[in-house]
Formats: sequence, C-alpha cells, structure tokens
Amino acid sequence: MQEIPPSGVDVRFPHSARVYDWWLGGKDNFAADRAMGAALVEAIPTLREMAKENRRFVHRVARHLVGEAGIRQFLDIGTGIPTRPNLHEVAQAVAPETRVVYVDNDPIVLAHARALMISTPQGRSEYLHADLREPEKILSDARLTETLDLDRPVALTLIAVLMLLRDSDDPAGKLRALMDAVPSGSYLAITHPTGDFDPAAMNAAVAAATQGGMTLVPRTRAEVERFFAGWELVEPGIAPVAAWRPEEGAGGDPHAAYYWAGLARKP
Repeated sequence: MQEIPPSGVDVRFPHSARVYDWWLGGKDNFAADRAMGAALVEAIPTLREMAKENRRFVHRVARHLVGEAGIRQFLDIGTGIPTRPNLHEVAQAVAPETRVVYVDNDPIVLAHARALMISTPQGRSEYLHADLREPEKILSDARLTETLDLDRPVALTLIAVLMLLRDSDDPAGKLRALMDAVPSGSYLAITHPTGDFDPAAMNAAVAAATQGGMTLVPRTRAEVERFFAGWELVEPGIAPVAAWRPEEGAGGDPHAAYYWAGLARKP
C-alpha cells in the first residue's frame, strides 16, 4: 500500500523527527526515514536504546524542574513526534498549572501535536511550527507570547536537536537568542550526541547521515558545555545522559548511550 503523507511533507528525504519516531517504534515515518534509521542503527546498534534514554532524561529533568526548582513554564525546541508521556504530561502530573510551548519544523509533528498534546484545564500546551534557525520568529509568535510569560522563569529544553545544526549555522548564537530572552531563574536542558565514547561508531553514523542527506554533528563534552556559558550548571554538571540523576536502581554502563546531558540555571 502506498504511503500518503500529509500536505507539505517531502518523503524523498529523511527527517530527524521521523527517524527518531521509527527508533522508538512509532508509525509516523516513511521509507526514507526508515532507511536512514536503519543505516544509523547499523553504525551504532544501540541507537534505539539511546533514543529511549533521551526520553527518560526528559522525564527526569521535567520532574526535577517542576518539583524541586518550581518551574511552571517550558519552551521545548525540536519536540519530535508526540510520544507519551509527553513533557507537559510529566510536568502537569506534578503541577497541573504548568504551561508548555512545543516547537518543531516537521509537518508530521504539526499534524499530530494539537491532537495529542492536550493540556490540563489548569495549564496550557501550545505547538509552533517553527525552526531553531529563526529564534526571533519563535519568540515573537503570538501563541508563545499568549502562553508563556517571559518575565517569569522558563525552562528551555533542547533534546537531541543542536546536532542538526552545523557550526556554520551558528547553533550557539541561535541558542543564545533564546537564553537572552528569558529572565534570571530560568533553566536550560540539553542532550547532545558525542563521539567521545566511541569515535569510530560515531564517525560511521555521521557518514551514514551525510550519505542520506541528513546533518549530524556530534560534539565533545567541552563543546556541549560551551552552550551553557554564563549559566550555573546543576549537579552533576555535564554527564552521560544515562548518568544524569538516574532513577534509583538504574544500572548498566552509562557510556552505552553516546549523549552528553546537562541542566543549567540562569543567574
């Protein structure tokens, strides 16, 4: 049966959100996405588990920010296709009044987001079809300004998204525009793939991505730490994603997931 994509989706090329969806066992992906996902899994066989580790980090950091840091507003950049529990569901389970704005540039995400990202009556969740490369458009969108109060602390979450920007795209500058727009007491959470744990495997993954027309830029621990410049890292600092405040009883090799993770607070 021929797959019929929503309007605006070019299925000839893979998209990171749909590749990620395939890794997580979702069905909102197409042949090019599955081919890319399989090529990357061939390079790094544990990629599906790494994707799950990123989701678990989102849940842990959301519970920490809402339950311990008192955050009630989130701006999630590079949301991906909704995978329950979503960020707002985890946050609102602790504080029902929490507000979340999701941002992604894939029309597939747009097609699902407003149906699946339903807020509690006390809180609010909104979705923007936008791109990290244009932070000013994100910050000026009426759906953001009507949902979030940028005079109050906001948690910025960028989970496995900065890897999609080459250095020539100035990812630090795009991120800094968002960081500068939020007040003292705000937080920034990042996960980012790295070649620090297995350079050969990551090099193979980069080659597969490049061949398939998708950008993948792994970065070192020092490079990831620079994204947080000027903000105060929360313990344990920059850590392997599986080792960032793991759940009690979590085991295994924390370096098995080739991602750095960190959380920092704006002074």
